[in-house]
Amino acid sequence: MKKKNTIKRISHKKWTEAAALLSGEATSTDSITDNSVVDDKLKKQWDDIKMIHSEDNINVEQAWAKVSGRIVTAEKKEEKAVSRNLMPMLIRIAASVLIVIGLGWAGYRASVPKQILVTSSSTEKNIAISLPDRSVVRLNRNSTLSYPARFRGKTRNVVLKGEAYFNITRDESKPFIINAGGADIKVLGTSFNVITDNGNNQVEVFVTSGSVLLTSRNGEQKITLKPGLIGRISDTKSSSEVNLNNNYLSWNTEKLVYNGETLDKVFSDLKRVYNIDVITHDRVIKDYTLTTVFEGQPHDTIIKVICTTFNLRYEKEDESYLIMRR
Repeated sequence: MKKKNTIKRISHKKWTEAAALLSGEATSTDSITDNSVVDDKLKKQWDDIKMIHSEDNINVEQAWAKVSGRIVTAEKKEEKAVSRNLMPMLIRIAASVLIVIGLGWAGYRASVPKQILVTSSSTEKNIAISLPDRSVVRLNRNSTLSYPARFRGKTRNVVLKGEAYFNITRDESKPFIINAGGADIKVLGTSFNVITDNGNNQVEVFVTSGSVLLTSRNGEQKITLKPGLIGRISDTKSSSEVNLNNNYLSWNTEKLVYNGETLDKVFSDLKRVYNIDVITHDRVIKDYTLTTVFEGQPHDTIIKVICTTFNLRYEKEDESYLIMRR
């Protein structure tokens, strides 16, 4: 009479112990001592996998739990014992699953392009940024632009906070989209200026060429802007108008053109372009009119020219100028 083979069923407890041993939670166990269950080679492979993906936050124990859970489910379904000599094969299955998880995560990380962040200080402006698609962006003071090292997918997405002038390379198959905080700006190829907050909780856009679609963050407001128009949008309202300010882009061009504008308007422009405060308590001085062109001059020079022209004097403190009559 032939002797029957003794087949022992492996309990869920032993699966857990095997996982603990391989994952490093346990250095030894009374229940698992057979080299046919966990040999040195398998353990080294498991440890190598853990080390390779240690920075990817892969949960080794969780991966093991998923595999062992499926094995236990299969055991119950088939209602048959699993011999201990199957353990090495199952451990290899678990290791293979972990490798697949690791490669998948590594592939995901590789597919996400690196983000580049450029920030300008209160004393910096006209910082030129060349984007991966050869578009060019110029940042005004106190502004930040975030963009990927490579544009992937069906759109070219960037994030702006502050003010910038965009000259976008045309690509009809891949629209350029700016997340401007309170709104999204979508273009194909155009030139325009963006202010993410104009002081009235609105995103403001001035278009110099092409066309721009401006959409509020909640999607309820939309404007299409053509060259020469300024659009303003928030979640509750939107508007557009023809730009009548010749010096709207002077922060970028560093050119100021005046044809009979009041000094009150000139002082306001100097604040925007040079980030200086020009103050006068004399209403008469504010009403003086100026006709001239300033191009590329330092703001100190511009103040001196104005004072010489109107026989005025000034006192300077830091970046503030107090204008008075002589």
